[in-house]
Amino acid sequence: MKIGILKADSVLEQFQVDFGEYPEMVSRVLSAATQVEGDETLEFVAFDVEHGQYPEDIGDCDGYIITGSKKSVYDDEPWIHRLREFVVKLDQTQTPTVGICFGHQMMAEALGGKTEPADVGWRVGVHNAEVLAKAEFMSPVANQFALLYSHKDQVSILPPGATLLASSNNCPNAMFTVGEHMLALQGHPEFIKEYSQGLMELRQEMLGAEKFSAGIASLNMLTDQSLIAAWILRFLSSSRPQARLE
Repeated sequence: MKIGILKADSVLEQFQVDFGEYPEMVSRVLSAATQVEGDETLEFVAFDVEHGQYPEDIGDCDGYIITGSKKSVYDDEPWIHRLREFVVKLDQTQTPTVGICFGHQMMAEALGGKTEPADVGWRVGVHNAEVLAKAEFMSPVANQFALLYSHKDQVSILPPGATLLASSNNCPNAMFTVGEHMLALQGHPEFIKEYSQGLMELRQEMLGAEKFSAGIASLNMLTDQSLIAAWILRFLSSSRPQARLE
């Protein structure tokens, strides 16, 4: 399966040596899940959409993943408008697509929902989400899952036809699908705790003492990174047109 990673931001230079770029983070966690699941071979190709890089043809990849970004989906920047248009095309062609954080918010915004600054401000560290509905790709089955989060915006209104799958504390729309081809998650299954801690330390003054301390303390919690990675792989594989016809 060939997965196109739509890179919507760059990792800060001081973190790149230890953690790599966002496409590397995504490919690492999905490749690890493939080794456990014994699924098909994966091929990854990155497109720096922040700087205008896109596939020549939307069908060049079997599916796409939209990464997180420090930008907001409602920012008035040309590359964000172009990405929004591309997401609409992905939906129209029913191309399997997964959105993470900024990607999750972009899916909502592009398809008729709304993303706004969260009333609670920044949400960082590990948070639990309650599973509200279970889709076929969500195997092994779980009633809740924990992921790393790092965001100050969130989806306030789901797009028409969306199915809400999970809700997290202070983030009601934590995971949703649109049809059988679009999956959106507010959490970061590609992050590791060391990277999350680095971001929090960088933003300590912005977060404030209470939120920073709580975020750092939450890193003692276990996450369900491998479970969500397996869900993402199963979603991308099962939502391909040929798979839906079987």
